[in-house]
Amino acid sequence: MSRGIARRQFVFGLAAAGGASAFGLPGMAAAQLGSGGDAAAHAHDWDWLEGSWDVWHRRLRQRLAGSDAWDEFPGKSVLWKLMGGFGTIDDNMLHLPNGLYRGLGLRAFDPVARRWSIWWLDGRNAGRMDPPVVGGFEGDSGTFVGADTFEGRPIIVRFRWFDINGPRPHWEQAFSPDGGATWEINWRNFFTRTTPEQVPLPPSPDAPRHWDFLVGRWTVRHRRLKQRLAGSTQWEEFGGTLHNWPVLGGFGNVGDNVLELPSGTYRGASVRAFDPAAGLWSSWWLDGRTAATLAPPLQGTLDRNGGTLLGDDLHEGRAVKVRVRWLRLAPDSIRWEQAYSADGGASWEVNWVSDFARQS
Repeated sequence: MSRGIARRQFVFGLAAAGGASAFGLPGMAAAQLGSGGDAAAHAHDWDWLEGSWDVWHRRLRQRLAGSDAWDEFPGKSVLWKLMGGFGTIDDNMLHLPNGLYRGLGLRAFDPVARRWSIWWLDGRNAGRMDPPVVGGFEGDSGTFVGADTFEGRPIIVRFRWFDINGPRPHWEQAFSPDGGATWEINWRNFFTRTTPEQVPLPPSPDAPRHWDFLVGRWTVRHRRLKQRLAGSTQWEEFGGTLHNWPVLGGFGNVGDNVLELPSGTYRGASVRAFDPAAGLWSSWWLDGRTAATLAPPLQGTLDRNGGTLLGDDLHEGRAVKVRVRWLRLAPDSIRWEQAYSADGGASWEVNWVSDFARQS
């Protein structure tokens, strides 16, 4: 079991056992972390944050060290909805005292548990998503908690949003080193809307151009093997769409996907980020039907002819290797191919092929 999965199960187990109250969640915990309510209404939970913002940050210089010295600095944020409102992505620039950095937040709503998961990706460590915090809203505020580590010791992380329907919503982050008994607030930021539309943040001059071919809107024809790693030769075909755009100044990109399966339409999101030091792209997939978890990342390289990304996952309980290839790159058409290997990469079974035709 990966450390990320173990942490998620730890948090969810506490919530199920009533431990959410120990994290400082208000009375909303039972409703948001339970199974009641109208799931469709949650597609509008983040309407108030859509668009473009100036952000003022106030961050504690040293965390969990008894410090009271703070840094203040400006930033910018842009938020888009994903998956019909059941997900969001925000792209951020933070002008720290020691220089600019970029990051993104990914959110997704789990329709079964009726709760949101929130992941953060620091552009300076682009091969890793932070473990999620989970929770939801009550009235004009929201609370989200999750397990992580800080300087080698286990902590609980808490996000809170306040005045979300007011003219200046604000957010705070707190850490607890004692299981939620005490909290230290270490970051606050205050949002001032600049436009209700999403105005993309400026690109980085040194950003790679590997994914330029995928930017835009596409119609997709999918062909998927009905049974994987079972010797099957039966395929099913269905349609879909993709909207892809750059984030992290071009060091990342996001894809919002609709897949019209024979069993019904579902939505998913892909998030990619580039690590310049390693020269590798990491790619995560979020299935809107199981939105509490991210698939393990695939990693690899691309050039003007396409590329290959590899990773490890589970299929029906057994370990497999996953390979994704981007092929036949052209201005108005692309092919994508997924394969699994159950023998450590000695042999591969292609189980999904998608052909993309550009809309715009």
